Amino acid sequence: MDAPLTRHLLRARDLIDTAYAEPLDIPALARAATVSPSHFSRRFKAAFGETPHRYLLTRRMERAKTLLRAGRTSVTEVCLAVGFTSLGSFSTQFRRFVGESPSAYRARAHPGYGPVPGCFVRSMTRPREEQFWRSPGAPGLATVTA
Repeated sequence: MDAPLTRHLLRARDLIDTAYAEPLDIPALARAATVSPSHFSRRFKAAFGETPHRYLLTRRMERAKTLLRAGRTSVTEVCLAVGFTSLGSFSTQFRRFVGESPSAYRARAHPGYGPVPGCFVRSMTRPREEQFWRSPGAPGLATVTA
């Protein structure tokens, strides 16, 4: 993978990380990466190991879990805060990712989660990028440990 494309893909991934609550779609992300939508989807998956849509859903679910653990907002407010417009879609996706409903997740105790900065949670729960860093033409890190 060439370095300019890598930078563009990282820019699109950063856009997902910062604007996950916005209505992002593949054409918008491809524009951020300055490539066609189909090329963007293929290269994003090759670089990061998951599709852009799956990556976006993962970011939204991480944020939803954080908000639900805090317990100060309703499930509907969490749904809207992470970019879903339908409570049914949010609940279905949440159950698919987490294995339980948002209400059950919020009601359950989470003893291992204290007040941790969001940037730390994101860095620890992000998908590993070993495939990206080991690809030909990747920037100069020799090894990335899990």
